Amino acid sequence: FQLQAYGGGLVQPGGSLRLSCAASGFAFSRFSLGWVRQAPGKEIEWVSAIKAADGTTYYADSVKGRFTISRDNAKNTLYLQMSGLKPSDTARYYCTTYDRGPYHDVDSYNRRGQGTQVTVSS
Repeated sequence: FQLQAYGGGLVQPGGSLRLSCAASGFAFSRFSLGWVRQAPGKEIEWVSAIKAADGTTYYADSVKGRFTISRDNAKNTLYLQMSGLKPSDTARYYCTTYDRGPYHDVDSYNRRGQGTQVTVSS
């Protein structure tokens, strides 16, 4: 069971990045998935989720209108397109599998990979 996030980096405020998460070892298309993030010294924060059944998406208020989650089941890959980035978006981003419970609750997710660092700074 592997989740490998990549695509992070250093970007200026207002810039864009696309994160990807390559998955293997499980039936990717059957799992709802999410992104969570953790900034230094802060608790982990839920960012977004996408349902397996119908592709319904959910976003934290802090990223709504700026981030877009998507998935390609043929490629076993999850994406997070981020635009209008702010310094407050600086964090390590993790892709994660949904288990049960509210989609906006980080405790509803049960597996995640090593993450990828996003730094927004001028």
